[in-house]
Amino acid sequence: MASHNFQAIQVERQGPVCSIVLNKPALNIIDFAMIQEILAALELAENDNAVRVIVFRGAGAKGFSAGVSVQDHTPDRIGEVIPAFGDIFRRLSRTEKVTVAAVHGFCFGGGLELVLMCDLVVAGENAQFGQPEIKLGQIAPVGLIVLPHLIGYRKAAELLLTGSTIGAREAQSLGLVNRVVPPEELSQCLEGLLAELNAQSGTILRLTKRALHRLSGLEFEKQLQESEEFFLHQLAETEDAKEGILAFLEKRAPRWAHL
Repeated sequence: MASHNFQAIQVERQGPVCSIVLNKPALNIIDFAMIQEILAALELAENDNAVRVIVFRGAGAKGFSAGVSVQDHTPDRIGEVIPAFGDIFRRLSRTEKVTVAAVHGFCFGGGLELVLMCDLVVAGENAQFGQPEIKLGQIAPVGLIVLPHLIGYRKAAELLLTGSTIGAREAQSLGLVNRVVPPEELSQCLEGLLAELNAQSGTILRLTKRALHRLSGLEFEKQLQESEEFFLHQLAETEDAKEGILAFLEKRAPRWAHL
């Protein structure tokens, strides 16, 4: 892979595996700069035929990611950030490389959406998953599409409508996570999974993933476009959506207008 001067992420290459590490601890907030770097890293990986697996991890001890920057949800910035963030998922939906997420600690909002788009997920027992956007008067454009597909409508509705969180074991029972191990064994678990993947034919892995996506019945890119348009042109224009962001930035409880 060609070199790139990344600041918000770390990109590590080991054999056929390209690891993208969200590198803004402790919260690993995904701001616009990180979005641009993730897109650049994915392009590098996509154009490298020797890369067969892409891994996402979060730096630091506290967690994978607390989500997309709230500062980037203000009315003057959201119109640029949401489509750019969506481009990450459009690229992930198109890639025929296997994608893996290794999750420790908190995994919220846009961080969870990134995990939702991965083919395989391993997690430490301390992992917590949630879509808290509703508490800020927002929605999760990708979560709205993928969560019901992965875990069923009822539980997806609970997470999206209440902003509640679930632990790693419950996430595993719902089908959101493949393997759960003690936090200190997460790296070993990831390495074991990667060894299993690397033992397979790269050609057959790629073709199997292509078939999985074609037969899944999920028209992701079309639905993402609809979700983003709804977010930007309906929800984001409401007074309560603006109030939710403002209240967070002012560190106070929101005063909903309910209009």
